[in-house]
Amino acid sequence: MSEMPNRTSEPDVSVIIGAYEAMPYLIRCLESVEAQTLGAGRMEIVAVDDGSTDGTGEYLEEFAARTDIPMRVVRQPNSGGPSGPRNVGLGLARGRYVFFLDADDYFGEEALERMVAMGDRAGTDVVLGKVVGVNRGAAKSMWKETVERADVYSSNIKFTLSAQKLFRRELLTRLGMTFDEELKTGEDALFTMEAYLRGSGVSVVADYTCYYLVGRDDGKHVTKSGTYVLRFDSARALMRLIAAHVPAGPRRDALMVRPFVITLLPQFGPKMLKQSAAVHRKKMALAAPLMEAYWTPGLARRLKAQERLRLVCVATGRLDLLLDVLRFLRAKEEPELVRRTGPARLYLAYPHFGDGSGLPDEAYEVTVTEWVGGRRVEAPARHSSVSFARRVVRKARRTVLAALRAPRAHRA
Repeated sequence: MSEMPNRTSEPDVSVIIGAYEAMPYLIRCLESVEAQTLGAGRMEIVAVDDGSTDGTGEYLEEFAARTDIPMRVVRQPNSGGPSGPRNVGLGLARGRYVFFLDADDYFGEEALERMVAMGDRAGTDVVLGKVVGVNRGAAKSMWKETVERADVYSSNIKFTLSAQKLFRRELLTRLGMTFDEELKTGEDALFTMEAYLRGSGVSVVADYTCYYLVGRDDGKHVTKSGTYVLRFDSARALMRLIAAHVPAGPRRDALMVRPFVITLLPQFGPKMLKQSAAVHRKKMALAAPLMEAYWTPGLARRLKAQERLRLVCVATGRLDLLLDVLRFLRAKEEPELVRRTGPARLYLAYPHFGDGSGLPDEAYEVTVTEWVGGRRVEAPARHSSVSFARRVVRKARRTVLAALRAPRAHRA
């Protein structure tokens, strides 16, 4: 372990870099830290080489010897995942904030300065900086505007749960938060969601590209590794966390969209048609307790029809019907639009709609905006029992007021 220069002042940010076989991407990664407008005196680097054999550890030590940024390098045997190195780095960090920077990726020059300023101004515990993909895709829906306090339930920040964010270290130490080293994928989603739910707010810096998410040419990216069983482990852990911190109801349903659609649903996509019957049975068995525990009508109505339909097939154990739906989707066929009145309803007639197979019509209903054949399809306006009750109360109030006015008009 190389020692960090002795500094008595607390840095603003500890940049934690877990690195495994990171060359040559590590070169630009570290250069981007050194180029930060925040300044070397306001940050530190804690880098953990997780048993690399490609020169990653040597390059970290070389960089530490020449940079003006206080830097500590830890070299350890391979831990088998990103959680271990991040936890080691977190244990050594001294900054008011920490940022988990992947060794493949790099910062925009003003990233840390802008994110620290936002966290200090807003008093929030998590700051999201705009992310763009380089040679790979990146989530976009949460970068529409810069906000000092985003609502985790109504905004799209729940769809970006990677670890590459600015976290207030006091929150992490007070709650004893670390990355789950038993979870081999989705460990960052669990960590970030807990910070969202238990912290004092989340900010979004959307007017500047803070982080460049790099797709490696060799395809060695952690999110691409692992078996389908690990995805179920990840979904289960995130669902349990949400249920533990958010009571049942609309707010929980809003958050549950994330693990159901992003983690669980892809396991029941068209690629499943290429898998064996044994894998099909195993997937249905793994999903059954999750559907039983966390699937609700409120959650179902937040999904697109084909998403909901697939999960209804899973929830009811109808693998046969699910496979028919997947064949339809693989063929890129377009479902017929079916309109009904009294009250107004719109359905997408995917396989087995109204054929007596046992799937309810509600599974096919359009409840959110959809695109079918390049055409935007909106759900008909619904008149809920609550709005109906309000109309009844307003009508009764008008009747009473009219009755009260009548005698006064007569006396006049």
